[in-house]
Amino acid sequence: MSVAVELFERLATPAVRALRAYDPGHDLVALRARFAPAALVELGANENAYGPSPAARAAVLDVLNTLHRYPDPTGAALKARIARAQELDPAGVVLGNGSHELLMLIAQAFATPGTEVVASRYGFAVYALAAQAVGATLRLADALPPAHAMPLGHDLDALAAAVGPMTRIVYLANPNNPTGTWFPRAALERFLGRVPGEVLVVVDEAYAEFVDDPAAGSAVPLLAAHPNLVVTRTFSKAYALAGLRVGYALAHPQLAAVLERLRESFNVNSAAQAAALAALDDDAHLAWVVERNAEERAALAAALSARGLRVLPSQTNFLLVDFGRDTAALEPRLVAQGVVVRPVGGYGLPHCLRISVGTRDENRRLLAVLDGVLA
Repeated sequence: MSVAVELFERLATPAVRALRAYDPGHDLVALRARFAPAALVELGANENAYGPSPAARAAVLDVLNTLHRYPDPTGAALKARIARAQELDPAGVVLGNGSHELLMLIAQAFATPGTEVVASRYGFAVYALAAQAVGATLRLADALPPAHAMPLGHDLDALAAAVGPMTRIVYLANPNNPTGTWFPRAALERFLGRVPGEVLVVVDEAYAEFVDDPAAGSAVPLLAAHPNLVVTRTFSKAYALAGLRVGYALAHPQLAAVLERLRESFNVNSAAQAAALAALDDDAHLAWVVERNAEERAALAAALSARGLRVLPSQTNFLLVDFGRDTAALEPRLVAQGVVVRPVGGYGLPHCLRISVGTRDENRRLLAVLDGVLA
């Protein structure tokens, strides 16, 4: 290590020295250059295979004439539209550069060295990053066992038991990434009743629009009764605006006001705000995407199961697939043939791959290449 690198490491805060950057997976830019655009099947990032609303695309084009102007720093129109859709006060809406930024921001605002953050084993990697970045101690609650009806899902009883006097935040995802599992809103309501009011419960609903199980309702209706509840959402998944990076948090207005003090100025750009507004008004496109995803998710799960693979239940636009063996050698062979999926060894699941639900043609290509690799 050079003298300069040693100096910078020493100057960094203890929390940052212990931190590892978020791993985005493969270098997709390089892979796109390596394969012809039509030849690369990208099923590793849980992106919406069907693309955004045509109205959102048109809104982005309309913004191009005003790129020399800063975006609305408050995002007032988008906040008002989100609040109207959720029947909430706009003062309780916080916009983020994707929900990732908001998950980090919550920890920056409410956790410190000496406090604790609780999350589930196999929960989204950003929860651990958020805790580590502020020097808080991460306490992981064991997930549900593999034999459970919701294997590897959040065990809300274990999470409640992990909350202690130094706990400041509990992070939950419903449905969860990378497992695809979910829990009923009634179970969440019982869980909230067991958590002290001074502990924030952050429910990450990045995949909420894909849910078709009536029992797995959103946490949003519980906000009024639980001021310590925060719900985060994103336009990256069902609305297919991943390239524009826009998300939002729903919370008690006073809690939201604390987050606003830390939120970066102009963190959501003009094109993102315009596209999100247009997307929210195109219910037909969202419904079409959700229906296509449900059809292809079921078909892909059945096809993988028919090949002797264990597919975990999912309410998202991806499947966690258990191959029954380490996938470290298998996954690169898929990539070599132009099929990108997500290894999840970093989550402690080396025998699994997370596979996004693609279009019918993409899923057929995946299965054909997978058959060759498994053979």
